[in-house]
Amino acid sequence: MLTAFARAFKTPDLRKKLLFTLGIMVLFRLGAHVPVPGVDYRNVQMCMDQTKSGQGLFGLVNMFSGGALLQITIFALGIMPYITASIILQLLTVVIPRLEALKKEGQSGQAKITQYTRYLTVALAVLQGTGLVATARSGALFGGCTVGNQIVPNQSIFTTVVMVVTMTAGTCLIMWLGELITDRGIGNGMSILMFTSIAAGFPTALWAIKLQGSLMGGWLEFSLVILCGLAMVALVVFVEQAQRRIPVQYAKRMIGRRSYGGTSTYIPLKVNQAGVIPVIFASSLLYIPALLVQFTGSKADWAEWIQRNLVKGDHPIYMVTYFLLIVFFAFFYVAISFNPEEVADNMKKYGGFIPGIRAGRPTAEYLSYVLNRITWPGSLYLGLIALVPTVALVTLNANQNFPFGGTSILIIVGVGLETVKQIESQLQQRNYEGFLR
Repeated sequence: MLTAFARAFKTPDLRKKLLFTLGIMVLFRLGAHVPVPGVDYRNVQMCMDQTKSGQGLFGLVNMFSGGALLQITIFALGIMPYITASIILQLLTVVIPRLEALKKEGQSGQAKITQYTRYLTVALAVLQGTGLVATARSGALFGGCTVGNQIVPNQSIFTTVVMVVTMTAGTCLIMWLGELITDRGIGNGMSILMFTSIAAGFPTALWAIKLQGSLMGGWLEFSLVILCGLAMVALVVFVEQAQRRIPVQYAKRMIGRRSYGGTSTYIPLKVNQAGVIPVIFASSLLYIPALLVQFTGSKADWAEWIQRNLVKGDHPIYMVTYFLLIVFFAFFYVAISFNPEEVADNMKKYGGFIPGIRAGRPTAEYLSYVLNRITWPGSLYLGLIALVPTVALVTLNANQNFPFGGTSILIIVGVGLETVKQIESQLQQRNYEGFLR
């Protein structure tokens, strides 16, 4: 990885792209520290020092915003509205025929879907911004803070509208910065900004574990966390790179005096075909009951049961529910994102076949069978990785500050691998030494 970056900096146009990407990342982090108008920044910092309760309920959004959510800055919503809008549009593509037709149109159709994603992102940003402002005004954002209800001193309608509009504009700015990185920089812009947000919290979380530790001045716990993180990174890299290659043979076809086909290739089916999306889905779904109890303020039996069993991450019911939801969403997302029948039809159309398998329906059934077989270990792996923060909660007393959480490690390693692949591919276009070895 370091070799690829060193070689990239020696190439003028790649160096320009890398510096442009780094500049956008710095600008993105600066915006995460500019408070929203109408917020008492001193009281926010006081509440953050007094309590960490917001980490449990809003931990996912706070992680994706690089800690900007709990500081109520202009980038408080982070990249989360865009991620949610992208996932919703991807799911609706399977349900709505119009979106499915646009997806098949190629680049023009994809541009239209991207436009719809932007509109939905703005709508979700307004909705989430309104919810965040309401939570901050009520004092529920920092439960147990003595000045929690004074975070927004002026609770007029004008101030509320200004705060919501500012956070929505911040989300639109993040979306534009991500597209700039995609067009003029290196890698996928949204993924790079997500990587930046998560990585920004690592040093603080690691140092907090050292300060909270009791063995050898906290250095023993610190070393154990580093070793655990390295082991998780190695495991994630191994599984993310693992794939089942289905061999495909294309028959020769004579068109005029030329022959086409006669080549062999393969269909790469990744063990973790769904990526990090099942973890995001499961986390978001588990936040809904807790949010419902918090906003309703109910003291009924069902509300108390949710508070006991579905709020604390170290509760057995929470852990089992979280694990099962991840496994379910892994199968669900793979089922809607990979269509074996469509792949089989395309292969048949261009004269391709899997050796030993008849073209058409038998090929689709074989692909579905293989996909189900490799999704099982992929989903179990996702569930186990996602439970690492819960194990750390019990063993190291790391609370929600444990830096090597499943979602964060999956995203950081995945984005890192994809970015390095893009750098190496662009280097190969300019340097043919790799082909001569």
